[in-house]
Amino acid sequence: MSVMAFHDIHRAYVQGEDVLDGVTFAVEPGEVVGLLGKNGAGKTTLIRLAMGMLEPQRGSVRVFGLDPRERPLEVKRRVGYVSEDQILPPFLPVRDVIAIHRRLFAGWDDAMAKELADRFELPLDAKVKTVSKGQARQVALLCAVSHRPELLLLDEPAGGLDPAARREFLETSIRLLNEEGTTILFSSHYMQDVERMARRVVMIHDGSVMLDDELDRLREAHTLAVVPRTNGVTRTGLRRLPGCLGVRERSDGLHAVFALDPKECCAMIERELGATDASCRSIALEDMFIELVGGQA
Repeated sequence: MSVMAFHDIHRAYVQGEDVLDGVTFAVEPGEVVGLLGKNGAGKTTLIRLAMGMLEPQRGSVRVFGLDPRERPLEVKRRVGYVSEDQILPPFLPVRDVIAIHRRLFAGWDDAMAKELADRFELPLDAKVKTVSKGQARQVALLCAVSHRPELLLLDEPAGGLDPAARREFLETSIRLLNEEGTTILFSSHYMQDVERMARRVVMIHDGSVMLDDELDRLREAHTLAVVPRTNGVTRTGLRRLPGCLGVRERSDGLHAVFALDPKECCAMIERELGATDASCRSIALEDMFIELVGGQA
């Protein structure tokens, strides 16, 4: 059984303008999935649907086979959650925030909580409103993982943190995964974090899943083709080719992303469109994201 499954999810905040328009994918036990998409693509909405904070207007969400709106306590006891805009009680000391979470989860691990508090050098007696943004995020992570959740949902958890704090945050999440086999779904704008942590990538664009594949396969079997305009090739012509995921116009020609290896891609463009001067190369994840979100308009 999938740990989490979205099926034909539709969700709009303004009538007639779907943020999510038929999103379908599942996350299997032990997977680490990076959720990508530009601002407003629906990443936060998906994670909030999984938490039961929202409900779809059409489609279904299942977490451990349960509807998180109908069985919220059963789901949340097994889930850890950290978001960029998460608000902890500002007037409580860090120690009391941790104590509240300790009482909420039967599986709370005092040793893990203490280890993380020591590792992060958290000022336990300081009120939340007085600690730094990075420390507040570390408190949230401690509270999210110290009950050893089966599923960890991270919504831009390191957004706004300095590189050292982001690295610490990421390494803690990876350690939890390695030791516990925890399933992780996380959204991030930092492609290096996705490449460091994820094994699979799901990219959301224009309300639907544009890309869903293993990270290693994305690196090996996707190509950026740059085709000069001098040979009469059009954007429409490229879009019609098998394996084309997106095309955008740039100063040096048409940039097209294909789900093919570079050699196969160039051979197909020459064979189908007569373009002999296309340049085809493997593409990094960050470049792929930029090309695809710019090549779908």
